[in-house]
Amino acid sequence: MDWRKSSYSGGGEGNTCVEIAALPAHVAIRDSKAPARGTLSVPTASFAAFVESVKRGSRPAE
Repeated sequence: MDWRKSSYSGGGEGNTCVEIAALPAHVAIRDSKAPARGTLSVPTASFAAFVESVKRGSRPAE
């Protein structure tokens, strides 16, 4: 998989972020500080909706 992390990653080595890898129908997500601990996989459309929601500053209903 081709993992990439946000250009907004903090820290000297840029390892305080999550990494993503695009798959045919899903996006894999892992912790860049502990990549061997496992991944979370979500449908591409769901991940895209999540990213757009974050960009808009939307919050889930309480």
